[in-house]
Amino acid sequence: MQIKPIWESPPRNTRFPPLKTFRLTKQLVQQRVKDNVIIVTFGNYAFMDFILSWVKHLTDLGGAMDTKLLEALYWKGVPVFDMGSHMSTADVGWGSPTFHKMGREKVILIDAILPYGVELLMCDPLPYLARYPEADVLTSSDQVVPTVVDDSLDLWQQAGAAYNIGIFHWRPTESSKKLAREWKEMLLADDKIWDQNGFNDIVRRQLGPSVDGDSGLVYAFDGSLKLGVLPASIFCSGHTYFVQAMYQQLRLEPYAVHTTFQYAGTEGKRHRLREAMVFYDPPEYYDAPGGFVSFKPSIPKSMLLDGEHNLETHFSLINYQIKQIRTALAIASLLKRHPGVLVGSMTRQPFLCPLDHVFEVNTMLKEQPEEEFGPAINFREYSFLDNPSLPRHVSKHQKELKIVVPQTRQVGQEYSDFRNAAMKKCSRPHSHHSRMSKSFNSLQCKMLLLASLTRQKKNLGIA
Repeated sequence: MQIKPIWESPPRNTRFPPLKTFRLTKQLVQQRVKDNVIIVTFGNYAFMDFILSWVKHLTDLGGAMDTKLLEALYWKGVPVFDMGSHMSTADVGWGSPTFHKMGREKVILIDAILPYGVELLMCDPLPYLARYPEADVLTSSDQVVPTVVDDSLDLWQQAGAAYNIGIFHWRPTESSKKLAREWKEMLLADDKIWDQNGFNDIVRRQLGPSVDGDSGLVYAFDGSLKLGVLPASIFCSGHTYFVQAMYQQLRLEPYAVHTTFQYAGTEGKRHRLREAMVFYDPPEYYDAPGGFVSFKPSIPKSMLLDGEHNLETHFSLINYQIKQIRTALAIASLLKRHPGVLVGSMTRQPFLCPLDHVFEVNTMLKEQPEEEFGPAINFREYSFLDNPSLPRHVSKHQKELKIVVPQTRQVGQEYSDFRNAAMKKCSRPHSHHSRMSKSFNSLQCKMLLLASLTRQKKNLGIA
């Protein structure tokens, strides 16, 4: 049977096949097996762009938890199977009951595939995994302090953080099948147990001794399961990859990153991956109507290098940059353009801070009433102009615009008139009126900029 190449979309004049065509079977899995390994991910329609990014980096087999996603992936030529989950197509939200239901589907999927006799994987470091042929299960972890400085397995005696089930590898051994069955039965018996906590409880029921003196494997679970903890430097969490850049400091090549240790929900995860230039976006994302405005922040050398690094200097540095971002957003709005350290970790200070560490990215992207919050300002990640996906005609046509804010009586009067008019429009209680007054005082620089820039736009002929 000839397998259709991935990304080769079905002809549009054909009909969508019956759902039973996508049922998970041993025959379906065998069509995509390579060296007896099948690489799988899963999700619902809300995470379709994440799934497409995953497939772009690693093309194999994906499981759909709702028929809307199933059809969408099918028409894009992505190999997909029906998990029969009947999940919502919306973003379920971390920690919600639906989120936990999705976690249970993962365990059910593992339990279903292992009896087919193939190795189950959720990333593609096949040469690395081949170094540990005796391992029944290899799991990632939330370890943020390195236990090794090379690419060997983390030392299980020192890796005390939770084992993370976002990235792991299962071989179809009797021990791993037994673990999958017991894990599934535990979760189905009690819907209040988080799938990852259940995994940690079962696996750590017995932990030790080492399988041997060299491999880094440990006996776990029932005393016969051979477990390995994947090194956090190359099977990265959101902290070891985005914040510490542990793999760079240790001069290693990472295999996978799991967007943990981040804020702002799904929007924050997406923005993190975009900052790292590993997220797949359609061409129109890089060529928006109206163009883009970018700015280079100016930070005094003394703030970066001088004095003690403590809470006070940290906030001074952050607030200094926030004020510049505020000004950049004001310019973008007018031009209608798109504009703590863990002990023991390898976080350098100061470090390149992900946006969601400081800003509520999910709130910034949420649709808000314009009469209260003003017009929406679309924004891009700081690495946007460096992304290889940026069309040449966008990167080539750049102009420098210098904004000069004259400190004149006319500008001051414009700000005063604007402030008074806005305050009159406010019909909220007195306490809100007071907060608004303080906000205007703190945003005086921004308002002066807007008043002056309005005139400069007319002089420059900018609509």
